[in-house]
Amino acid sequence: MVMARSLTLAALFLAFAASPALADDKDRDGWIDLFAAGKFEAFKPVKSDWYYATDVQVDPNDPKKIVGTKAESGPIAINGKGRTTNLVTKEKFGDCELSFDFFMPKGSNSGVKFHAVYEIQLFDSYGRKKLDGSDCGGIYPRSESKPKYHHIDDGIAPKVNASKPPGQWQHMDIIFIVPRFGADGKRTVKANVTVRLNDQIVQDHTELECPTGNNWKNKEVEKGPLLIQADHGPVAFRNFRIRHLPPASGN
Repeated sequence: MVMARSLTLAALFLAFAASPALADDKDRDGWIDLFAAGKFEAFKPVKSDWYYATDVQVDPNDPKKIVGTKAESGPIAINGKGRTTNLVTKEKFGDCELSFDFFMPKGSNSGVKFHAVYEIQLFDSYGRKKLDGSDCGGIYPRSESKPKYHHIDDGIAPKVNASKPPGQWQHMDIIFIVPRFGADGKRTVKANVTVRLNDQIVQDHTELECPTGNNWKNKEVEKGPLLIQADHGPVAFRNFRIRHLPPASGN
């Protein structure tokens, strides 16, 4: 069973690698470009500092900031100065595959949250020896908001530190398989996630006991939106694509 699931994972990642660049917001293989055509129409309307750029670099005057050349269309989307509104997709997803490039300065922090509650961490983890769920490719720790925001566990660390130095483009692929529920509404199968960071597997069919962060008590569901975290530090994205997977992929 493990071998079959691993082969399925490999086939999915190979299919992505073979996919041509997208010209439209959705291609023939089902990939949806969430930042297509210089618009943010895939996301719920919000007031934010997100903007498109033709290029991005670390600010020469501050290694913890990034700057880009603004444009009406991409190929790059930047979250302003790093303290702006999160983006949440209008569309909901069940089993799905996500693929994107990201660019972060020194010490920055972001993440992608499936169903807006299961977070895969994006972080400047370059050079770190002791890893936990707060590191890049980790499954974010559970937390409580009161009396002051704090973690109540370590999350699930990435298997290896595959992070590149800040100021370089990095690539992440994620396969997210939703929890399954019986006729009575009770969970029968836990959600699981596989993450590849810069061509190294950092999560391999890792089961999720519950949502992450301070959402860990939230009710789990079969479909939900994707959230891109934008309020914890500067980050830039390009080639940000998602596609639905057939339910059989989670078996």
